[in-house]
Amino acid sequence: MWFFVRDPVRDFPFELSPEPAEGSPPGPWALHRGRKKATGSPVSIFVYDVKPGAEEQTQVAKAAFKRLKTLRHPNILAYIDGLETDKCLHVVTEAVTPLGLYLKTQAEAGASKELELSWGLHQIVKALSFLVNDCSLIHNNVCMAAVFVDRAGEWKLGGLDYMYSAQGNGGAPPHKGIPELEQYDPPELADSSGRAVREKWSADMWRLGCLIWEVFNGPLPRATALRNPGKIPKSLVPHYCELVGANPKVRPNPARFLQNCRAPGGFMNNRFVETNLFLEEIQIKEPAEKQKFFQELSKSLDSFPEDFCRHKVLPQLLTAFEFGSAGAVVLTPLFKVGKFLSAEEYQQKIIPVVVKMFSSTDRAMRIRLLQQMEQFIQYLDEPTVNTQIFPHVVHGFLDTNPAIREQTVKSMLLLAPKLNETNLNVELMKHFARLQAKDEQGPIRCNTTVCLGKIGSYLSASTRHRVLTSAFSRATKDPFAPSRVAGVLGFAATHNLYSMNDCAHKILPVLCGLTVDPEKSVRDQAFKAIRSFLSKLESVSEDPTQLAEVEKDVHAASSPGMGGAAASWAGWAVTGVSSFTSKLIRTHPTAAPGEPNISQRPTPEGHWEAQEEDKDTAEDSSATDRWDDEDWGSLEQEAESVLARQDNWSTGSQASRVGQTSNPDHKSPESDWSSWEAEGSWEQGWQEPNPQEPPPEGTQLASEYNWGGSEPSDKGDPFADLLARREVGTQPRPDSWGDDNWDGLETESRQVKAELARKKREERRREMEAKRAEKKAAKGPMKLGTRKLD
Repeated sequence: MWFFVRDPVRDFPFELSPEPAEGSPPGPWALHRGRKKATGSPVSIFVYDVKPGAEEQTQVAKAAFKRLKTLRHPNILAYIDGLETDKCLHVVTEAVTPLGLYLKTQAEAGASKELELSWGLHQIVKALSFLVNDCSLIHNNVCMAAVFVDRAGEWKLGGLDYMYSAQGNGGAPPHKGIPELEQYDPPELADSSGRAVREKWSADMWRLGCLIWEVFNGPLPRATALRNPGKIPKSLVPHYCELVGANPKVRPNPARFLQNCRAPGGFMNNRFVETNLFLEEIQIKEPAEKQKFFQELSKSLDSFPEDFCRHKVLPQLLTAFEFGSAGAVVLTPLFKVGKFLSAEEYQQKIIPVVVKMFSSTDRAMRIRLLQQMEQFIQYLDEPTVNTQIFPHVVHGFLDTNPAIREQTVKSMLLLAPKLNETNLNVELMKHFARLQAKDEQGPIRCNTTVCLGKIGSYLSASTRHRVLTSAFSRATKDPFAPSRVAGVLGFAATHNLYSMNDCAHKILPVLCGLTVDPEKSVRDQAFKAIRSFLSKLESVSEDPTQLAEVEKDVHAASSPGMGGAAASWAGWAVTGVSSFTSKLIRTHPTAAPGEPNISQRPTPEGHWEAQEEDKDTAEDSSATDRWDDEDWGSLEQEAESVLARQDNWSTGSQASRVGQTSNPDHKSPESDWSSWEAEGSWEQGWQEPNPQEPPPEGTQLASEYNWGGSEPSDKGDPFADLLARREVGTQPRPDSWGDDNWDGLETESRQVKAELARKKREERRREMEAKRAEKKAAKGPMKLGTRKLD
């Protein structure tokens, strides 16, 4: 009969490396690297091979096996699993590195710091205090070989082979028999008379002194070297001298040693030790204490070891968000620690938390996420952005808090490259249209224009053709001067996305109107843009073969490469505008277009326009929520006609300027935007024509070239014709400015529309009166017994 004999080593759920790990400490145990077969997680495996004739050493190893299995403390090597056979002993612990090898690696990398050493020694002393004061055990083997370091940089006390009871009921201390370990024994052990008076912790505290000397000076050559502190920090030297004193009676208890080192000015009284102590007790701290701790943590992370941040701080931050009430304060340290992670670790640990945070209703959480989006946007894939993040972010466009609306607009600069066709060209454009037309804060309207100019290259060709010209034209009529500048710069930054016909018929007429703007900054940018567009038109006029090359991007698909020009001109939107917007929102709230309390930009005729309030107009204003409305002229008239039938604009603007200049210390908020001219680099690469060089003989002017219209090419200069019409005050032809409903800018058209609106209200009033009369006549005589309710 055959019997199946199981091999316990083969069935062991861990596998170990064939050779001992580097830096394996002296003694009967050999340290091997290992991993768990089921999960692949790393572990450390201590192996003891049973040898014939070494029964005493085998008993010591088995006792250490038992001690490690039963002792549980954060600063003692953590036991995971074990295997005991007739041939070997296997002890599986958390993945650790011998302290000697760890310090050597840190010194070679130049990363060894006193902060880290102070916390490591604090942990070893705390472990000794636990053994002596709580368990009445003497470690009897405190040295460099008995200390290990885990992946977070935490020091763990091991080497429990020679431990014995301090009460004397376990017999004599085990014999070591290893010279490398016996050199750490205190001098009183050599006194066989036993007359030396000592405490139960005296021997271990002497060995602790030897460990401190080795940590700062390297391997201990002989006991007499302890007299010279060497590189031990001055704040630690007095307490070190107490440990290696000849009188064992005066050596302090481990608990008192910690108190002395934690005193003000002590070696262990620093921010790193305090942070670790707080993290160890964070579960029992009050919410207010946690809030304060996380707020101050970011300032200290730069000086903390990288492994400590990754493996100890990060888990606590994730736990605090998941199960605690820390809220938005964990975001700053969380993203700071995230810089130490690899891309794979970031995806596994940070991104799930970020996605969950976006669904939070906490405003502080949302605005922190938007402000720090650039730190994690590169780790987000497109499906996650479109399905889990963008639907929550767009709620910020409708938030009543201006700061959240502003940060939501800015975040689109980072999200736009990852948005799908629907979210980018439909959903986002709908919100941008509403913000630009209705938002009460001028800086937010300005930022919306800036953002649109910067993400214009990501839009589809049809959306670009429908949106950009109309949106930037609307911005040039905004009462907030920086918004008008942003509209001009938007045209310039996206110049490669317009056809020559659009440049001549739609864009240049708008820019020419800004040359008489009350604000000099607007006029300056308008003149620059006009010169650039005219230079482009003239170059094509001189060489019509360039038309295809110049318009190559007009009908091209969306491409990030087209946004190079916009990358520089709108850079201020992400940096400088934020603080300026906050200042304006707090101290100078700006009314939205269409409100009667704002200083409107003057019309070319020099008269303000007003809008009568009625229900029909309010219903029609809902059209501003869509970019794809054809009749942008009507929306512009609504925005401009808020203040009709008032005094001449020049007197109002002069009065406002007098009020500003009366106080020499007063600085207009709009003066902060004067640096745009220097910052805007949209003109780079656009060469202006040299007026000194005459054109070649026979060259036609730009106005003489047939741009695709129905008129013959030999027609006179339309700009000269337009000038003549203005001088005689004639009605402009409908086709002179294209067919984009620009007649809303002419006075005659506004008067006609105002008259039509007045007639419509009069007709409606007459209809309502007729209906009331009909109802009154239809009542007739009352019946008997009824009660009059009128």
